[in-house]
Amino acid sequence: MKSIFSKILILGLITTAVWSCKKEETQTVTNVSPAGTLAASATALSLTQANQTKPALTLSFPAPTVTGYVVPVANTLQFDLKGKNFSTAKEVVMSTTSYTPTVSEFNTMLLALGGVIGTSTQVEVRLKSGPAANAITYSNVVTLTATPYLASAWVYAPGAYQVSPDWNPPTADSLVSLTSNGIYKGVINYPAGKLDFKITPEKKWDVNYGDGGGGTLSSTGGNINAGTAGLKQVTVDMNAKTWSIKPVLQLWSLIGDATPGGWGSDTDMKYINDGKESWRITLNLKSGPFKFRMNHDWAVNLGGGTSLTLGGADINVATAGNYTITLTVNNPDPTLAATAVTGGTYTIVKN
Repeated sequence: MKSIFSKILILGLITTAVWSCKKEETQTVTNVSPAGTLAASATALSLTQANQTKPALTLSFPAPTVTGYVVPVANTLQFDLKGKNFSTAKEVVMSTTSYTPTVSEFNTMLLALGGVIGTSTQVEVRLKSGPAANAITYSNVVTLTATPYLASAWVYAPGAYQVSPDWNPPTADSLVSLTSNGIYKGVINYPAGKLDFKITPEKKWDVNYGDGGGGTLSSTGGNINAGTAGLKQVTVDMNAKTWSIKPVLQLWSLIGDATPGGWGSDTDMKYINDGKESWRITLNLKSGPFKFRMNHDWAVNLGGGTSLTLGGADINVATAGNYTITLTVNNPDPTLAATAVTGGTYTIVKN
């Protein structure tokens, strides 16, 4: 009986010792330093397209220190317009302790945040650091000042819609990205029976993309089809390799004594894919009045002075000749319905 008691006592002591060791192991802790001081090589940045491949600035911070049980620490730079308190921040995940974006990269981010081309803009940046979501710390906030520039880029849409020759990249309609962010838009008129097209990054066939199925782009895909005839807004995301098409609900034309068709027939304008979302036409005009109207209907028509109004007065051409006319409506998205238009501006230049 004594022997049994001794065995039980020894087993109990061993169990206690093991438990004590395990308890001691759970006491190992991790100590991670808070986010360090964020420093910028410059705070007033000069952004120009001529320097787009050069560094805009360098942001740097000390590496976090970790003692005890070693865990990975995530470091992220957050950017947002000043005053937004990082509510819509763009984030850059860091694998080093410094970040040197190019002028082009910083300009693109600035525009994506809501910066206005040609307008001085302040951006706040801070470091977010921590080993887990419940252990995040933030650095000081650095304010950067810069003026974004227009950084347009284009791709092209050669296809059957082109007039002699068709499928010709050098003369194909373009799709534009105002911020060079890889997303391109443009309006193309597809005649009945001529609905197929492809996308080329340059005005040649060396690299081209077709329909990969399900709205995707593929370098081995077949022709993309516009679906139905008419004006369509084509959107291409070269990052995600996707495409989509929406019907255009606004077609603008000229009508009046000064135009070739008089008051009985519209002369259609062409949507210009230059990012300014305007309509343009070059034609011979007679002396006399004309107006702008939408969708060959008087329900929405524009007239008056340089600042156009709905139902405004006739515009008068004093001298016959060849003119280039450009129209910009006050809500230029061509996929919006007529109710979105309340006015606009125009220019008329004698060639």
